[in-house]
Amino acid sequence: MTSSSAVLPQENSTVRRKRGRPPKDQSLPGAPRQRMLRAGTAILTEKGLSTVGIEEILTAAGVPKGSFYHYFPSKEAFGLAAVDSYAEYFAAKLDRWFTDASLSPLERLRGFIADATAGMAKYDYRRGCLVGNLGQEMGALPASFRTRIIAALEDWEERTAACLRAAEAAGQIRAGADCRQLAHIFWVGWEGAVLRAKLESRPDALRAFEEGFLTMIGAETALSTPQPTQRGDDAAEKEDGA
Repeated sequence: MTSSSAVLPQENSTVRRKRGRPPKDQSLPGAPRQRMLRAGTAILTEKGLSTVGIEEILTAAGVPKGSFYHYFPSKEAFGLAAVDSYAEYFAAKLDRWFTDASLSPLERLRGFIADATAGMAKYDYRRGCLVGNLGQEMGALPASFRTRIIAALEDWEERTAACLRAAEAAGQIRAGADCRQLAHIFWVGWEGAVLRAKLESRPDALRAFEEGFLTMIGAETALSTPQPTQRGDDAAEKEDGA
């Protein structure tokens, strides 16, 4: 296994492409780069980057050995790309719930929680949050990860704050609430609940946090919880409990 804190040697050879043949779009789902990111993300939601070797990622992605450095100059670069890809995916997941006009604001929040909880159960609580996982191993990772991880969390907090402001405007939570601070508290607590659920292999911590948070913000008690539905996440194969 290769330590993520050490930059791995970079191949010096340059891959020549045939004239008149444009490089394959690596943003396509079936492209090697995307397959490595998708497979690597799934692995990293279960394990830490410092314990995962490049060969494991290549094998899971079905990409030939030796191709890694054609797309990523180092394991660190791969890890940072995985954080960016996951953060973008998860922001889209939040938007799908938090901008759903068919639900009230608090139903959107509870729907996201139910969806994330179902995602953890689907994988028998082996998978957690990639951002949370990497945050826990910062002592073994290059400093470059710190900024990316914090930026992802802050972005999720802003999206959550907007949902809470809508809930306040609708009279679903107490008036005058500091929604930005409440969103920060939500993500601090939610990441901890995900870790505990993964540790115990059961959803108790997620449910306890949900009810505790809703009570803290003065939420309405007579709210139905929307059932988790497929919202385009399966294509990315990044379901988790964050």
